[in-house]
Amino acid sequence: MLPEIPEGVAWSILLLPIGSMLAILLFTRPYPRLSGYATIAAIGTAFLFSLWALDSSIDSDGAALAFRTHEWLTITPPAGPDLVVNLGIRLDGLTAIMLLVVTSVSLLVQVYSQGYMKGDGGYSRYYAYMSLFTASMLGLILVDSILMLFVFWELVGLSSYLLIGFWFHKPAAARAAMKAFIVTRLGDIGLLLAIILIYVKAGTFDIAEIQELAVAGVLSVNVLTVFALGIFAGAAGKSAQFPLHVWLPDAMEGPTPVSALIHAATMVVAGIYLVARMFPIFEVADDARMTVAAIGGTTALLAALLAIVVTDIKRVLAYSTISQLGYMMLALGLGGYVAAIFHLLTHAFFKALLFLGSGSVSHATNTFDMRRMGGLRKMMPWTYATFLIGSLSLAGVFPLAGFWSKDEILGDAWNEQQVLFWVALGVVFLTAFYMFRAIFMTFEGEYQGGAEPEEEGHGGDAAHPHESPWVMVAPLVVLAVPAVLIGFANISGGVEHLLAGALPRETAAALHPFEFSWAIALGSSAVALAGIGGAWLFYGVKVLSAERVRSAVGPLHTLLVRKYFLDDLYEGLIVRRLLIGGVAAGAAWFDTYIVDGIANGLATTVRASGDGLRLLQTGQVQVYGVIGFTGLLIAGGLVFLLNPL
Repeated sequence: MLPEIPEGVAWSILLLPIGSMLAILLFTRPYPRLSGYATIAAIGTAFLFSLWALDSSIDSDGAALAFRTHEWLTITPPAGPDLVVNLGIRLDGLTAIMLLVVTSVSLLVQVYSQGYMKGDGGYSRYYAYMSLFTASMLGLILVDSILMLFVFWELVGLSSYLLIGFWFHKPAAARAAMKAFIVTRLGDIGLLLAIILIYVKAGTFDIAEIQELAVAGVLSVNVLTVFALGIFAGAAGKSAQFPLHVWLPDAMEGPTPVSALIHAATMVVAGIYLVARMFPIFEVADDARMTVAAIGGTTALLAALLAIVVTDIKRVLAYSTISQLGYMMLALGLGGYVAAIFHLLTHAFFKALLFLGSGSVSHATNTFDMRRMGGLRKMMPWTYATFLIGSLSLAGVFPLAGFWSKDEILGDAWNEQQVLFWVALGVVFLTAFYMFRAIFMTFEGEYQGGAEPEEEGHGGDAAHPHESPWVMVAPLVVLAVPAVLIGFANISGGVEHLLAGALPRETAAALHPFEFSWAIALGSSAVALAGIGGAWLFYGVKVLSAERVRSAVGPLHTLLVRKYFLDDLYEGLIVRRLLIGGVAAGAAWFDTYIVDGIANGLATTVRASGDGLRLLQTGQVQVYGVIGFTGLLIAGGLVFLLNPL
């Protein structure tokens, strides 16, 4: 075992990617390859330090290591106590697992990007943004203050905006970036209000102190319920929970490695981490906890249904991510703290693998439209094999990683809320169906010709697709290993023990212990295999017709294709009619007729007065004398009237 990680090394996990961003901006921007190497070196070192942090957390049984807190800012108001903002880091079992996820996936994504982004004019800018994105997520995980967490939370949002809109010359990318930024801000309002509330009631921003006060009963249940709902509002925005999920599919307009990082290890899992970090609060605020479970189950089901109708392979994976995040929220709402984080861990690796695999097939065919793919299994054997492994793991097929974490969630649902158990089991079928629909459409059958590159000099020869270069294939192979094996990490309770140490003692004692259930394992496996079989019948051997089913369920298919009409509601009714047609039009009327009217009226009055006075300036002395004498008579008359003799 290594010695306990020093405080300086722990801080370096955050500071290294910040350093690579600054190095790119100040020195290596004219040298694109050096920018990539700087980012890879910084995040690679941060990954090694994260392994050290994990080792130290295991030695401490997951309990928080003692690091100093530094006073960052003190505000002295005219009345009342000082507002002190501290800056410190918290390293415990939950932090260590999240650090491992973020740094490992980010490192592989940066390596893969060297092939995917080759020749792009914004290569150095891309790696600078990636460094900022990784640093923002690491800061969010490490800080021990909820106020500083909010600072890094907003930096994650800014970074995602920059990366989703990386190809800003594309109108679709610019719109997608703006949509993501605005929708997630809606949830952030709730988070900010929650932080203000808890500071007013608890007098501290320290996360551990807030947890202790909640568990000890110092804070009322009503206060904690409102606080927890505000926390969940922020988490729902970042983690794309219904009805704030609409930004995530459009975020596919960014480069595919960005999609992999967002969906597997950074932005969208930030909401899961936040709810998990505040889990003791939700345990006390039971109504808020059940709200999380209900919305999580709803999100998992609705997103899985959408994934079975889209034909863009990245959007299939995007809806899959929304669905799996709903799965995690469902688990947290049912008290399955360990199951949720365990699923976050397994999901990170197989979802990053799937996104990078989708980028690999796009690199060869110049399209993400599965209808223009097909037959790629023989042409791209490494991509096919690794994509198949990721799909089997996501579907929860034994003995791959997704099987173990999915079954823990199903077990918690069965014990706590059986209605949600059946919802979660239905999602298992849908997940297997849409993933193998994607496999059959992409890799089986006859090749459909791909597409011409959108820009000259970018893209491959779609007429003759071939395997991606090794700088792209190697990360796929590496990610396939944990997609198979990482599920075994909790068979003996290793993950559970590590995560329990991150909680207050009272909360840890009430955690659900993992109990393997043969009935749930066999039942869920049968459902997953049924989903795979259904996809094979429709898209493999094609003995069943998808077109006939679409015709038979026309209104339902339309509902899914139109994404439950939520985009129409948000963009058509709320944005165009309410905001643009109502609020913006009202503001324009007020500006035109009130603000400009007053200003123009005053200007007209002043101009008219000036014109009138100008007429009196004749230049004739006798006229001035008459005016002066008239004024004197008027003044004398007024004096006489006001002060009669």
